[in-house]
Parts: sequence; structure tokens; C-alpha cells
Amino acid sequence: MGKVTVIGAGNVGATCANVIAMRGIASELVLIDIKEGFSEGKILDMYQASALYNGGTKTLGVTNDYSKTADSDVVVITSGMPRKPGMSREELIGVNAGIVKSVMQSALKYSPNAIFLIVANPMDPMTYLALKSSGLPKNRVIGMGGALDSSRFKCYLAKALDGFIGDVDGMVIGGHGDTTMIPLVSKASYKGVPVSQFLSKEVLDKVAADTMVGGATLTGLLGTSAWYAPGAASASVVEAILCDQKRVIPSCVYLEGEYGQKDICIGVPTVIGKNGAEKVVEIELTAEEKEKFEASAAAVRKTSAILHDLKVL
Repeated sequence: MGKVTVIGAGNVGATCANVIAMRGIASELVLIDIKEGFSEGKILDMYQASALYNGGTKTLGVTNDYSKTADSDVVVITSGMPRKPGMSREELIGVNAGIVKSVMQSALKYSPNAIFLIVANPMDPMTYLALKSSGLPKNRVIGMGGALDSSRFKCYLAKALDGFIGDVDGMVIGGHGDTTMIPLVSKASYKGVPVSQFLSKEVLDKVAADTMVGGATLTGLLGTSAWYAPGAASASVVEAILCDQKRVIPSCVYLEGEYGQKDICIGVPTVIGKNGAEKVVEIELTAEEKEKFEASAAAVRKTSAILHDLKVL
């Protein structure tokens, strides 16, 4: 176990922090926000809850005091404006680019050896921005999109199968966007058996389509971005790092030739351990999946290019 800082005490950040504390993933947890008293209040509430489950994580909430985050092993960046109904993740880039770059620099000043997990949207260009602006090695900057999208894929598969979600396995790669993510139906399984043996192509096509708009569906229902699954997905990646689990988690990482792509941050299967993104796992894709991945990469590049237009890179 180690020390974790979560930047941003909104719904996603607070949920991530709460899951980390409840599960005892970290020995020390700092939640930081710019709103006076907000992090302190969230942490106080969590600490009171810990009395009910005998939690042992040392927790601290602070307002804009990055010195308290010193020597963090993992820093999770959730800060930024959340999506509103009808808003694409890409529309957030102008607002959130400056926020992500600023908090990254502040955290890095006190935790020069930390691994950074980027959750703020639009996640793919924000990960690219964090990597390029910081000058960190590629293994230490990871975008959390695939873990969330894969959990949504498993959700819709379990619903279609009317089965236990823990028996379902599925993976989503590509960009973290409604039109750029790629649910790998060909690799999905139920108790180790391909889901195609249980579900028709029509049903599987609907599962994939529902997965792709999973975030927008929740935004429409809630009036803002979801937080339970995003927070839990973030915490699961933190756990894989701190516990050196060597888990294969679809993650937004920097590619240098893998999957035929260079100079891009995009979601691919990645071994996550104590050194962060330790290895990209290149799996065999179908011809259709390869075509979709190429299109996804082109879309992510187009969005990331806006960073240069905004002169933040």
C-alpha cells in the first residue's frame, strides 16, 4: 500500500476516494479541491462512515494545499467540468485543458515520482496533454477510460444474458468517446465461453451500441456525468498499481508503434502494475475491429490537435 492523492472532490473524485478508503487500497489518502471546505467535508463524512466498517486508511481533505500531497505514489486527476446533457466529451477540451495542465504541474512539484491517472474528460487528449506537458516517461501517465467502458460493456452483456456479471468478461478499446470506443464482441465471454454461443448478432450489436452511449445515457438520466462506476473504475486502476497486480486493463496509454500507431494516447489492453503502464498487450483483432481502431485513432488525433490550436502544448 502507499499514498494516493485524488484531485477534485466532485462526484467522481469523492467516489474514487471513498472506494479507496473503504477497500483499504491505500495506507494514506489525500482529497484536494479548490472549493473551500469541500474536500474537508467529504473526508470528514468518509471518516465517520469508516467507523461503521473499521476502516484503517489515513485520510485528509485539503483546500488547494498541494504540500499535503507530497510523496504520493499515485495521483488521480478528476478535476474539471463534467458533461451536461447533449454535450460531447470533446466540447470540454477548452475548459479542462488548462485545469488538467495546472493541477498536474502542482502535484508533480511535490510528488516527482508519482504515477498519474487521468480521469478528466475528454480523457484521451487530456492524457496526451498531461504526458507531453510534464515530460514524464510514458509508463507514468495513464488515462482511465477503458476500465469504465469495459465495466459498462460487461453490464449490458450481463443484462442480455440474464446472468451474473462476475461471470462475464469483456473489453473495450479505442478512444473514450461515444463514437470512438470499440467493444470487442469477438473476445467477450460468459464463463469462458464466447458470448456468440448465447446471444444473437442482433442482440450483441445492441449491447455494443448501448455500451458506446453508456455515458451519454446516464448523463441524460442524471443531468450530469455518472460517478459510481467512474469512481470505482479509477480506484480499481489505483489498486492494480499499488498492489502490483499486473492486471490487463484497457487503458489510454502512449503508443510508439503498437497497433500500428505512434504519438497518440488511446485505449489498448495494458499490463498495470507498480510501475504504472508496464506493457501494451497486442491482441489479434478481426478485420472489422482493425478498421474501427484506425478510425478511432484518427478521431482521437483530430481532437488532440485542438490542444495545439489552444496553445496549451
